[in-house]
Amino acid sequence: MTTHALADAATLLGRSLRHIARSPDTIITTALTPIAMLLMFVYVIGGAINTGSSEPYVTYLLPGILLVTIASGIAYTAYRLFMDRQGGIFERFLSMPVARSSVLWAHVLTSMVANLLSVALVVLVAILIGFRSGAGVLAWLAVAGILTLFTLALTWLAVIPGLIATTVDGASGFAYPLIFLPFISSAFVPTATMPGPVRAFAEHQPVTAIVDTIRNLLTQQPVGGDIWIALAWCVGLLVVAYIAATSIFRRKLG
Repeated sequence: MTTHALADAATLLGRSLRHIARSPDTIITTALTPIAMLLMFVYVIGGAINTGSSEPYVTYLLPGILLVTIASGIAYTAYRLFMDRQGGIFERFLSMPVARSSVLWAHVLTSMVANLLSVALVVLVAILIGFRSGAGVLAWLAVAGILTLFTLALTWLAVIPGLIATTVDGASGFAYPLIFLPFISSAFVPTATMPGPVRAFAEHQPVTAIVDTIRNLLTQQPVGGDIWIALAWCVGLLVVAYIAATSIFRRKLG
């Protein structure tokens, strides 16, 4: 983006963040379901699950819960975009000397901030119930980088239904399959415990590579080739979603 577009995006970002500040229940609601899942799996189901690791189940579980948190949060990106579009805000902004790209980037950056807060809240709860990690600064930075890239990719994906949906439910409902995807991965149980066809799908979908990479980083285990698979999925999805979203945006606004 140009300097002009960056300045416009920063201004519109401030507008969106003020809306979130006036309605903090959005962050709480986004984090509430993953936190409830975290507590349920740790205290109700986790005792019956053998992960083959000496680490507490909360440590095994947390990477998957973080991805669920992000998938839950990006539904609000599509919702906010849809409401702005329906309310004529886009046309109002674009009738002023505002860079077009800044309109979408403001929503994307808002999603990044909101999801960062939700993820931090979930991690705090995990620490309170026993999560510990001996990972160093570099490992934590790698985890943060992967989560940021994953959030950015899903956020640009969320822009698409935000631009093309005809109802509020259509705008936010697309996130449900994304929330469900971690359940068919290594997020909650080892894939080796799954029947053949399910295991094959679980081991070759993006969530498993991302979860395994984050888990190994936090437990100081070798990440192997999983990190490159995880990065390839995130970058590939980001590029495709970005191109599709910006193309739809330009077409919608002529």
